[in-house]
Amino acid sequence: MDRNESFREFVAAHQQSLMRTAYLLAGDAHRAEDLLQAVLLKVLGRWSRLSRIDNPEAYARKALLNQHISWRRRLRGGAELPSAAPPERSYSSEDATVVRLVMRQALMRLPPRQRAVIVLRFYEDRTERETAELLNCSIGTVKSQAHHALARLRVLAPELAPRFTALDDIQEAHR
Repeated sequence: MDRNESFREFVAAHQQSLMRTAYLLAGDAHRAEDLLQAVLLKVLGRWSRLSRIDNPEAYARKALLNQHISWRRRLRGGAELPSAAPPERSYSSEDATVVRLVMRQALMRLPPRQRAVIVLRFYEDRTERETAELLNCSIGTVKSQAHHALARLRVLAPELAPRFTALDDIQEAHR
């Protein structure tokens, strides 16, 4: 099998999962597509070496996280302006779509590293050790970032606070 064929197979097998992660990190479908495309180009450039390792998907995920954090650093001070009082949100029913949108808005207001920890730990159901390895930090950093992120999410989306209690329980179980 030639290099391009094996890369196409890799993309076919992992594109949906990587795109979901990119979307959760970027918060926008178009930015997520751009993020994933930039990372897949980097992966393709290194594919001759990556195709021989046990888990090239882990490399791609780490590259996704690093690229996202890098882009956020470059855009800092850009179009988003912090607000002392977030806009009021109200809804009467537990509409799953509304909950997802509220959660996404709150996630987008977290710093990149905290967002990455939340996405990896709770959306991708990664262990603290796996998350630490992907983010190239200690397990203690993952724990503290998750703790701070959950506290911040409670402030940003108080109507979802009961949902964060379950995440706290997961966090406490691993201490």
